[in-house]
Amino acid sequence: MKIAVIVNLSKENAVRCSKEITEIFRKNGAEVLMWQGCSGYFEGEKIEFYPTYSELVKQCDMALTVGGDGTIIHAAKIAATEHKPLIGVNVGRLGFAADVEPYEIDRLPMLLTGNYGVQKRMLLDITVEHTLGENKKFIAVNDAIIARGQLSRIIDLKVSLNNQFISSYRADGLLFSTPTGSTAYSLSAGGPIIDPEMDCILMTPVCPHSLYSRSVVFASKSALSVTTPIDDECRAVLTVDGQESLELNNSTRVVIKKSDLTLDLLTLDKRNFYTRLNKKLKEREGS
Repeated sequence: MKIAVIVNLSKENAVRCSKEITEIFRKNGAEVLMWQGCSGYFEGEKIEFYPTYSELVKQCDMALTVGGDGTIIHAAKIAATEHKPLIGVNVGRLGFAADVEPYEIDRLPMLLTGNYGVQKRMLLDITVEHTLGENKKFIAVNDAIIARGQLSRIIDLKVSLNNQFISSYRADGLLFSTPTGSTAYSLSAGGPIIDPEMDCILMTPVCPHSLYSRSVVFASKSALSVTTPIDDECRAVLTVDGQESLELNNSTRVVIKKSDLTLDLLTLDKRNFYTRLNKKLKEREGS
């Protein structure tokens, strides 16, 4: 079996942990693949290196990240595109999406014997449609937010469902999240917790200028769209998973739909989602 190990080289202890993981896999008969940029940290190791992450994931049977949730999100988009399963080892702070802690890596040989679970996670397709110009497309694992730019005033946002106008908001922004992303930015913005294996789209206003604006859960078949009437003193920015961003204007419309792609997230943990979530939230309170 070929395992792609994706290492966040900026995370403390990620390289050390990855070396231990590599040794565990090799002792159990698996081949380890890595991105070429890691080669200087793993000299003398029996590892096959690839020039791009896309090529790396394409050649593997499953992918494993060593980092935090950001590392998983980055890898998840490639894994979903290549239809490869993914699991995360958490060397970040909380790691909501990571299934394995560093002290649990001796359990990783379970991946080689098929002794694991698979969770199907919904993704979002985000399309920025321009009246003039080329459309831009993104995949969201956690969320996409349309928010006011730095030093900008509160913005107006108009929301349509299946091409019919449903509501307008005055707010710092509107956040659209997958069930997986309900425990990320949406939770901090007051949104509900949703079982990550459900299929739905969660919309949460961020600092709305209203006493009655609440989160709304839409069916997964919904096609949502947002326009932002912006004057010269305002800016609006779309940010996807906190990693990609694009400035919006009066000629743009953002469309949010369930993606045809899904993420196969592997788990070795038999605890249910809510037990694990409670544990992580208690860790957050103590940090």
